[in-house]
Amino acid sequence: MSSATPACATRPGPELTVNGRGYRRPAGAVAVVCLDGWDPASLAVSLAAGELPAIARCAAEGFLGEALSAMPSFTNPNNLSIVTGAPPALHGVSGNSYLDRRTGAVVMVTGDAELRAPTILAAMAGAGIPVAIVTAKDKLRRALAKGLPIGPCGIAVSAERAAEAERATHGVEDLPGLTGSPAPAQYGAALSLFVLDAGLALLRAGRARLLYLSLSDYIQHRHAPEAPEARAFLRAVDQRLGALMAEGALVAATADHGMTDMARPDGTANVLFVGDVLDDRFGPGAARVICPIADPFVRHHGALGGLVRVHLAAGGPTPAEVIALLQGLPGVHLALTGAEACARYAMAPAMEGDVTVLGARGVALGARAAEHDLGQLSGARLRSHGGVFERAVPFLLSRRLDPAWQAAHPALHNHDIFDAALNGTPSP
Repeated sequence: MSSATPACATRPGPELTVNGRGYRRPAGAVAVVCLDGWDPASLAVSLAAGELPAIARCAAEGFLGEALSAMPSFTNPNNLSIVTGAPPALHGVSGNSYLDRRTGAVVMVTGDAELRAPTILAAMAGAGIPVAIVTAKDKLRRALAKGLPIGPCGIAVSAERAAEAERATHGVEDLPGLTGSPAPAQYGAALSLFVLDAGLALLRAGRARLLYLSLSDYIQHRHAPEAPEARAFLRAVDQRLGALMAEGALVAATADHGMTDMARPDGTANVLFVGDVLDDRFGPGAARVICPIADPFVRHHGALGGLVRVHLAAGGPTPAEVIALLQGLPGVHLALTGAEACARYAMAPAMEGDVTVLGARGVALGARAAEHDLGQLSGARLRSHGGVFERAVPFLLSRRLDPAWQAAHPALHNHDIFDAALNGTPSP
């Protein structure tokens, strides 16, 4: 880094309160990592094989448990839950995409307009703690960086657009030069590993004390936990977590969601197209089905996941009629009114439909068969997420958790990870 880079002047003071929670300022380096799509099953396979020495050390000397993700178990709602320390009902984002009732258009969440709550990261940077956000996906960078003062105290970059980072707009420039690696391709393990390498480089350069590193789930979508590709990826992640720990950082890692195989024994996608079912029963145009997993990275999942939302046309069927039809279908785990789903799972009402449908384990939900291009899966088995069966995620810290903190948090959620790292562990 250039010697002309100005310093971030930390301002001492009491703990910072964000969305009703107090957070201590980090005394040393803290790296919070969101391993996108990190399922407990993949962790168990690689740990049992003795392939993850850094994570095994955390389990022995720190803490390794499980937590629940926010619902729906998609990328955007959960990353924003993690950095706000709150569920979607508070921060406002309950999907990667949603139906704008005012315009009738489907909107992808690719910026910060939908985020209704401040972030822990912005609060820390505002207090003079040097913060760095590094994400795999640029759409997420813009949301995570809301309120962040870009400059000496605030860096926000993505691996997807690594070559475009500039000091004035991102807080740092020449990420490939900083990491010693070329800008990665959008699809593949390199995208996530670049995130960790960039975070490590920023830490070593003294540019960050608090890091948030959010990876991609491409490998988890494409490969089962026991596959060589999945195990090789976790070994590479583990090596980098160990490097962060070797630099003195407290490492805290969790995930936005797990992952489920949603293919039949013959390898074809096991999909229930909810829109086609509703058309057959109530007629075309009676209902609009939104797949809130849809994002710019559709090769991951073909816009098929474990939850869809149904918006009903005026004069069409009632929510009760739709629920009565869907609840008895093979492939449906649960059908609820939007209000009931929000109350049960702390989701954001503004993005919810008239009916919320959750798939059974191993079943993907779609809109209409004609609206999904399964060819995007390139012949791979469909592995996806979004429902209740992908809520379990690992919860890892490289230092021990205070028993009093644990007692106060008997049911862990992934959005507790900053609380655990900043308030639940001893200072270095």
